Amino acid sequence: MTEYFEYFYPSSDGRTMIHANRWTPKDCPVRGVVQIVHGVAEYAKRYDPFARYLCENGFAVVANDHLGHGRSQIKNAPWRYFGEENGWWHAVDDVEELRRRTVEEFPGVPYFLFGHSMGSFLSRSHIIRYPGRVSGCVLCGTGHPSALTIEGGKLMADHEIKKYGKAGYSAKAENLAFGSYNKKFAPNRTPSDWVSASEENVDAYLEDILCGGEVTVGLLRDILEGLGFITKSENIAKMDHSMPVLFISGAQDPVGDMGKGVEKACRMFRKTGMKDTQMKLYPGLRHEILNEETKLIVYRDVLHWLEKHL
Repeated sequence: MTEYFEYFYPSSDGRTMIHANRWTPKDCPVRGVVQIVHGVAEYAKRYDPFARYLCENGFAVVANDHLGHGRSQIKNAPWRYFGEENGWWHAVDDVEELRRRTVEEFPGVPYFLFGHSMGSFLSRSHIIRYPGRVSGCVLCGTGHPSALTIEGGKLMADHEIKKYGKAGYSAKAENLAFGSYNKKFAPNRTPSDWVSASEENVDAYLEDILCGGEVTVGLLRDILEGLGFITKSENIAKMDHSMPVLFISGAQDPVGDMGKGVEKACRMFRKTGMKDTQMKLYPGLRHEILNEETKLIVYRDVLHWLEKHL
């Protein structure tokens, strides 16, 4: 059995309340904690099935909605927006604040991060900014774009910000960020075929009012800021080299360049001294491997890795 409840805590932006979720095993002791860090244009409660699976196996699970996502709405601001200044770092620090609060509730047990997509980039920023705070990290649906790609994206975003403001929307900027993903699966049934090989999951994503939608130029610029930070070798080298890391991704995930970006990230981790780095690509799966028809295989693989590192 699983006990579930929701609560709020203050964001590091000083003006927003962050919505958080907690799943706790009811009939067994907590042997570890997993903190889920969700992706762009979605929210933490989408991970409920995965969280309950982990709870059934003795793990407490927590997850927050990032600024401008889910129920963490910034006052007088649009959805999918981190804020006017230091948005990326506010989101990273909100992840750390949830970790700090959760450790107080569950002291003395191993603590893991699980970051998906943009959440994997936030998690990578966290383990660089706060080395030694977690026992291990699972990076799901991540990537590792080149410095040239990142800098080109920043120039484009800065140009569009001058036209529309950080809280504005630019079709040009969003197409640059996400437009190529669906082309890899043409002819397309929907604008989000790249999200999942499961048509049922894609349809559920499109029907969910808290998923998808227009992403502000400011958020796109913040993501590029984060990518620039996490892909520098001198920053990767700041991580706790003894911390185990698991990379998992669909082999057909365009965010990870069909596996190439995931392999590149894993190589960089190993090159800079990470001692326990593993990777698994799932043939035929796309971006949301936790929501594919074969999701239980992924669930079991993650659980096995967590248990191995308790």
